[in-house]
Amino acid sequence: MTPPVEQRVLDLRLDRRALRAEQARVGWWRRLVRARMDLAVASAAQPQPLGEEVAFHLPPAVGVDVPRPSELGGVLAGVEPQAEVGRLDELRALDAQLARYEAGVRDALGAATERLIARLATDPATTTARMREPLTRG
Repeated sequence: MTPPVEQRVLDLRLDRRALRAEQARVGWWRRLVRARMDLAVASAAQPQPLGEEVAFHLPPAVGVDVPRPSELGGVLAGVEPQAEVGRLDELRALDAQLARYEAGVRDALGAATERLIARLATDPATTTARMREPLTRG
């Protein structure tokens, strides 16, 4: 590995850009896995309909926006509760794996940021001029 003071600012910026993009991707995948877990639980233990217990406590303008139970139930249409619940362990394990990977990406991004800061601190005049270069390799 090249010592921080010898790395080009452009390369360090490219490294950070790639790591930020990967961090966004892993975050997206974790949200999808968690949503799938929520769907599995909801298919087995369907939530109660909205508005039934508080209908007379809501202003009429709010009460007219309560979705019908059939509309809400449509969200779970086609989902097989037994199959979904059976996947919970698998989904939890995948979420844990993604969490470990996300932590590693976050740490790598922090290290890349520290290298960039160290490089900029060694020669601010030269490196700020280099920062105007486009972010493409080769």
